[in-house]
Amino acid sequence: MSKWEIPPKQGYMESSEKLYFQNMTWHDIEDRLKVNDLIILPIGSTEAHGPNACTGEDTFLVTRMAEQIAKKTGCTIAQPLWYGSHPYHHMGMPGSIIVPEEYFIGMIKSMMAGFWNAGFRKQILLNGHGQEYVIPTAIHQFAKTFKVPGVFINLNWYHAVQDYFKTKKDGGPYETQFIHADEAETSWALALLPEFMNQEDAVDTKPTGYLPEGHIDKAGNLLHRPIAWYGQVGCGPIEIKAYPEGCVGSSTLADPEKARAGVEALLDYMVKLHDDIMKAFPVGKLPPANELTEREPAEIEALLKGPLNGGKSIYSVAYPF
Repeated sequence: MSKWEIPPKQGYMESSEKLYFQNMTWHDIEDRLKVNDLIILPIGSTEAHGPNACTGEDTFLVTRMAEQIAKKTGCTIAQPLWYGSHPYHHMGMPGSIIVPEEYFIGMIKSMMAGFWNAGFRKQILLNGHGQEYVIPTAIHQFAKTFKVPGVFINLNWYHAVQDYFKTKKDGGPYETQFIHADEAETSWALALLPEFMNQEDAVDTKPTGYLPEGHIDKAGNLLHRPIAWYGQVGCGPIEIKAYPEGCVGSSTLADPEKARAGVEALLDYMVKLHDDIMKAFPVGKLPPANELTEREPAEIEALLKGPLNGGKSIYSVAYPF
């Protein structure tokens, strides 16, 4: 029997169980920081995912993942960022809320700063949407702006378990390659958020491109082709013209059992990542500031103490940013 709940018995965003930062009192937060000072920031989106799926699918995927990790390890989760950045080919799709990159980056930097100021200096930004080319920029801009010690990691869930997206001809469970709201992604949604899915309405579309296969990669760059899926414009149609259904591929082929092994492998990896971070940097410990920043030691010490303990807030360094 798996040690993971697939599908989960419930979601926890409105639960009194102390998983989410926003669901805790300040005393709860102070108690949590004494035993585990790592936080997961679920970075999602709101977008069309076909007639069978909810528009919050990307966000629910990462929150359901994070919830199981928090229950297993005792870390904390931030309530998710529901709105994301989008590539050009998503433009015009009803249901897709497209945030300009500069606003999206600013929001992530603001989240990182706020949680650092609250004492969570170890942060995993768990991304559930095709915006992996933007989030690293936010992390590096945060680091350049604040120059404070911490552990800040962007994890795109589909990158952690690439071998579990193989098609049957390569030894995997799927008939088709992972693209968007298709067989693979819908299988994961059925495994993690089945109550928000209605497969009776599932449809199929035929993916198309203007160049021969082999040049442009597909979702997650899992095929390791020369050109990343986000490294081009004009090599394929925009969705509103070619896939107005909101699905790119065969969502009717989805089955939660196809995703089960991948979900389990991902959750196992996330526990390992959490445990390795906390082993390298136990509660209250961070990478050496003198090796991560040129700020003066006294300034770093004041920031690490924080505004309620005789130090300063992170906003004394830079605001706005």
